[in-house]
Amino acid sequence: MKSMKRISGVFTVVVVVLFASMSYAAGLGLPLEKSVATGKALFIHGTFGGNGSTCETCHTSGGTVPGKMPGNITIPSLANAAAIYPRFNPRAKKVITLEDQIRNCIVGALHGKPPAYGSVRMNALVSYITSLAQGKPMDMGGKPQ
Repeated sequence: MKSMKRISGVFTVVVVVLFASMSYAAGLGLPLEKSVATGKALFIHGTFGGNGSTCETCHTSGGTVPGKMPGNITIPSLANAAAIYPRFNPRAKKVITLEDQIRNCIVGALHGKPPAYGSVRMNALVSYITSLAQGKPMDMGGKPQ
């Protein structure tokens, strides 16, 4: 009886490990899903130590629809943002990346301290914004939708 319990316990562990490995290998990408969820939470709630505004203050509905800046200025959605970067920024007179744009928004609109390049928080924001562009065609330098 004792050996049956041991075999049963070992079998359960093997099945759980095998299932977890298969799930990850099947593309469920749990760490990526967590990064997207963290990025969405930062997008909706993160003030980055600034003026109390969040990304969603201007980019309403999580950035999925056109938004509004102060002064009732309409801005495009972020639905294809990841598909159009890198792109040339005429104001900066240089090519910028999605990470550059995120930092520019946090500094300019939120008056906050942006996450460092390559940080967990920056990667989470990029993951979330990139998730909005899932299935959109690449159009580097293209126009926001």
